[in-house]
Amino acid sequence: MNQLSRRECLALAGGGSAALGLAGCVNAATTPDGDMPLGPPLRTLASEKGLRFGSAMSSGQLDDAKYREIMLFECGTMVAENEHKWYTIFPDPDTVNFAPADRLATFAGENGLTMRGHTLLWHREMWSPEWVNALEFSSASETADFVEQKISLIVDRYAPAIYAWDVVNEAIDDETGEFRQTSLSAKMGEQLIDHAFHVAKAHAPDATLTYNDFMSWESTSAAHRTGVLRFLERLKARGVPIDGLGLQSHSNYEMPNEFTRARQRDWVAFCDEVVGMGLDIYITEFDVNDTRLKPDIAYRDALIASYTRDYFDLMLAYPQLKEVLVWGMVDDQNWLQTFLPRTDDVEKRPTVYDSDYKAKSMRRALADAFNAAAYRQPMAP
Repeated sequence: MNQLSRRECLALAGGGSAALGLAGCVNAATTPDGDMPLGPPLRTLASEKGLRFGSAMSSGQLDDAKYREIMLFECGTMVAENEHKWYTIFPDPDTVNFAPADRLATFAGENGLTMRGHTLLWHREMWSPEWVNALEFSSASETADFVEQKISLIVDRYAPAIYAWDVVNEAIDDETGEFRQTSLSAKMGEQLIDHAFHVAKAHAPDATLTYNDFMSWESTSAAHRTGVLRFLERLKARGVPIDGLGLQSHSNYEMPNEFTRARQRDWVAFCDEVVGMGLDIYITEFDVNDTRLKPDIAYRDALIASYTRDYFDLMLAYPQLKEVLVWGMVDDQNWLQTFLPRTDDVEKRPTVYDSDYKAKSMRRALADAFNAAAYRQPMAP
């Protein structure tokens, strides 16, 4: 059967056509050790256009030989999924646990992968260690000393091997657009964020420093987008050493079939404001949620692939986009399996490889988007 075009696939998917009609949309390529070649790795296609390409990886996935093979074939860079976060490194006041992060750093170093750091401060109580949430500081200076000690301990251990840090993650409330409050901001307010960036800059002067958040094109994200824009403006006005914005790029609530022209316009307006501030942009955690899509695999894969191509065609039009990271390479090992779970217990298909380690049409969509993109000046090595 001949391959159908992206628009034909989208039309079939949107019209609820039978699986037979969508079969031509599904990429036949297999894993790197399969019978049919994939063509050039995604990292190669990306680098030809001045982009970095990589994926999140957990220390546990180092024990999965097939996952390692896919990472080394496809990725030029990697990011720790949870191993740099405070709840891993500082699980209690008297423990410092670098073992999982060290395993990933060793793997990257031994295999020629560059590494992005995520995240030095997750400014959100639900993802902060409970013992940190319970702290009561007597002054801003006491808070600043505490935060500097934690951040510098992490950065110093891995600098200069890590080329970029998500310094602060999710500091803006997604419902109100307001700055979140935590035990760390009680005495410092937004000066906490400024301080985190200045500490990171002092200890990793050559690294790219990013604010990372999950605002999206979805209509439910309007207040979040506005809040992030105003927050970035305040950081820039105060001279905070920030280089760019990390766009997590999860499609979670309105699903890929809701990526309408109107929502694309809203998203472009948001991105235009970001780059207008002189900031680069990075796609840091891409995957596609299919919670509400009907269970047929060909249908879901076709719609997800078409959305992936459309989203990246839009985003790669920005020369300020310097990096693309997906949030995991294999379906059954992706966090979305337990986030907003499907009511029919069908396994989700949010990533570029399925649970049998075979490449999907989503991978072809990424490859085609990279091939179609214009060259841009790469981010610093």
